[in-house]
Amino acid sequence: MENYYEILEVSPNASKEIIDKAYKTLAKRYHPDANSVEKKQWAEERFKKINEAYEIISNKEKREEYDRELERQRNQQLIQSEDLKRSYEKLYEENQILKNQLTNLTVKNTYENSNREEAIYNDMQNQINKKVTQSVNQAYYDAYIQRMRDYGYKIYHKKTLKERMKDLLTIIIVIMTVMTILFILWQIPAFRNYIETNKIFQAFKNAFLK
Repeated sequence: MENYYEILEVSPNASKEIIDKAYKTLAKRYHPDANSVEKKQWAEERFKKINEAYEIISNKEKREEYDRELERQRNQQLIQSEDLKRSYEKLYEENQILKNQLTNLTVKNTYENSNREEAIYNDMQNQINKKVTQSVNQAYYDAYIQRMRDYGYKIYHKKTLKERMKDLLTIIIVIMTVMTILFILWQIPAFRNYIETNKIFQAFKNAFLK
């Protein structure tokens, strides 16, 4: 809805005399015949708006009806403005809540990451300390054994179960390797003939394989 008071450049409380005077001044200024050819079309549109506004504002009944409609529109715009303001305030509050949640989450993640890194560091430090302790103890033990041997003592080392199992596994691997090699060689006719005709093998065969 256009504001006719602004078109006539008067206050909404202006009297009939002021409105008449304003109309005459503007009508004279924007009359198409009073403007150049370049501005004639623009002046015609402006002149039409001035006459439309004056027709409403100069008539008492039309002006009262127009004022009521203008007031209703302003109230509606005010309500819309208040609604927009409340919507903005709500969005602002929600944005602040999200920012606070994000800040708390960041702080929490930083704290958890810090604790996790500290736990990893402590675990690595404990492993290093354990290995250093084992190395130091082994070095002292080796030095002690060597000193006893220097004094002429015979040191008998009692193997642990792990060491015995390791030795047994080594023996098994060696036996299986030798047997595999012998099996492969046995598939070679020349090697098999050589073994079968060998006196030592014949004596071993007669002694153990009868």
